[in-house]
Amino acid sequence: MIASLPMYDRPETAAANDRLWQGVRERLGQGPEHLTRGGDLWAQWQSPDLILSQTCGLPYRARLHGRVNLVATPVCDLPDCPDGHYCSVFVARADDPRADVRDFAGTVLAYNEPLSQSGWAAPQAFAAAHGLAFGPTLRTGAHALSARAVAEGRADIAALDALTWRMIARHDGFARDLRVIGRTDPTPALPYITAAGRDPAPIRAALSDALAALSARDRDTLGLRGMTRLSEESYLALPIPDPPAADLG
Repeated sequence: MIASLPMYDRPETAAANDRLWQGVRERLGQGPEHLTRGGDLWAQWQSPDLILSQTCGLPYRARLHGRVNLVATPVCDLPDCPDGHYCSVFVARADDPRADVRDFAGTVLAYNEPLSQSGWAAPQAFAAAHGLAFGPTLRTGAHALSARAVAEGRADIAALDALTWRMIARHDGFARDLRVIGRTDPTPALPYITAAGRDPAPIRAALSDALAALSARDRDTLGLRGMTRLSEESYLALPIPDPPAADLG
């Protein structure tokens, strides 16, 4: 059996994620003793042995819908977002005089990967809504690496999952060289999933109780206030953007 919580897992949050999983496992009465870390996420997400994991909204609607079951959606501690939603923050260098995202049209956008709602789809939707286009793209592989690329001057702007940015701002020294210059519209937060052949109801109940039982410190560490249920349609209604034409080397 497989359980993983990869989307907000970093050294500073790992122990809290472990305690969350242990709470789920105790209430569910089954599951692996430890979370899976590393390895092929696509293989884990689509495995018939999957008990619980978390994916991103864009992978769900682009490739996982019909191959997994939705369990629940987290309620993140993001005051500007409705329950069950999150957004991206645009970051630029702290000493960059440009104060509006629209001033960055034609400049280098760092992004984590093409199948990221917050790192790729959200900024593309923002650009389309405001009649602008970013310039060359720099693929980094992770939100933290996109933020670092901006801080180091290898890119001009990046769109980051707002909860990930909260963790970067807390734990990564280079964050002091960045500032938030804008936000995207909220979209459904990163869903918890289980294998297609598994009943999500008992997992949902165990997850709800485990989240409620977390200490205030662990909830703050993970940026979680609880969970809710969103429909499949709320995820599928969003567009799937074209991938970048080419990335900077």
